[in-house]
Amino acid sequence: MDTSPAPLPGGTTGPPEALPSVRPSRRRPGPDVVRALAMFGVVVMNYHGYLIIRGAPRDGGVLYDVFDPWTGPLSTRFATLFVLTAGVGVSLMTASSIGDPERTRAMRWRLARRGLVLYGVGLAFDMIWAGTILPYYGAMFVLAAVLYTWRARWLILTGVLAAVAGWALRWWRLERDLDGRDTSWLTNPPGSSPRGLLFDVFVNGTHPLLPWLAFFCAGIVLGRILHTDWWRAACAGCGLALFSIAAIVGPAAAGSADARVRTLLSDDPFERGLVYVASTLGSALVAFAAISWVADRFEDSTVIDVLRRAGQLSLTIYLAHALVFNLLVDWLDVVAPDGVGTALAFATIVWLCSIAGAVAYQQRFGRGPAERVYRALTA
Repeated sequence: MDTSPAPLPGGTTGPPEALPSVRPSRRRPGPDVVRALAMFGVVVMNYHGYLIIRGAPRDGGVLYDVFDPWTGPLSTRFATLFVLTAGVGVSLMTASSIGDPERTRAMRWRLARRGLVLYGVGLAFDMIWAGTILPYYGAMFVLAAVLYTWRARWLILTGVLAAVAGWALRWWRLERDLDGRDTSWLTNPPGSSPRGLLFDVFVNGTHPLLPWLAFFCAGIVLGRILHTDWWRAACAGCGLALFSIAAIVGPAAAGSADARVRTLLSDDPFERGLVYVASTLGSALVAFAAISWVADRFEDSTVIDVLRRAGQLSLTIYLAHALVFNLLVDWLDVVAPDGVGTALAFATIVWLCSIAGAVAYQQRFGRGPAERVYRALTA
């Protein structure tokens, strides 16, 4: 068998030490616990947002501002933590294939299959849960089939370019709008056309790859250093630095009289700016470092074991939370569109029930039902 190193970006090869440094080990509790806790935030923000769409009040005080799903300080941060953790998972899953050309080819096809299936399922699921992150997840996994063997510096550069490209497109659109020129060919193409699907994934969607690919690439890099003694300090330090810079620049730009400055240096998630990317990625890195420290420190505790098991069924829980919402809100009218308190109570009850159900299922059957079907389709 040919055991020469896998090609690096640009077609070159390198010695084993030049390739991604990942040490395979037993399943770590940190990423699973992060997924379980991030899911709570996802459920809260989704339920609050979808109840607002159905008539619940959006304004009403500080709590409404904090949990505003579009402009609040928590907007998209839980989803970003999920994407970062997905990148970590890619590194952990692919570690054993690095340096073996045959296993690398097999892993590329597996990632591509997983991405394509998830993209297709996501498009179908979008018809009952508009704005779902699943198609974008799928697109990221397709790209991971190419990215996962790249050196860390190329991954970092790819993430930076994705963030800059998203910001540059917003700048271009702003200049065109100020000049009175139409950009609807980019921002509002026919949704079912190939151009519409492509632009939705990269530019216009709820979690477009420009700039969300930056969070995914950061996760892949992070996953490669989890075996080191210094990864948590580096992760938290980088996160704090990014968040601090954004916290200084964002509010300063918001007070500017120049519309260009307010838009291009905004921390609004839907402006796709660099300040937003820095702030959100920074908070995700700090959260991952903190939660994983607690998970490692108290690995044998019942709470961590429960969260770890639930985190392994995150796809099942995600799909279930949307179906439960539609059942109880749209079909049975059990939950009426109301204030943020209703959303928080509703989300908390559903999340706790999901955790309990996931743990019971995982202890008896292992993989969750959605995960089992997903693996069967992409093995």
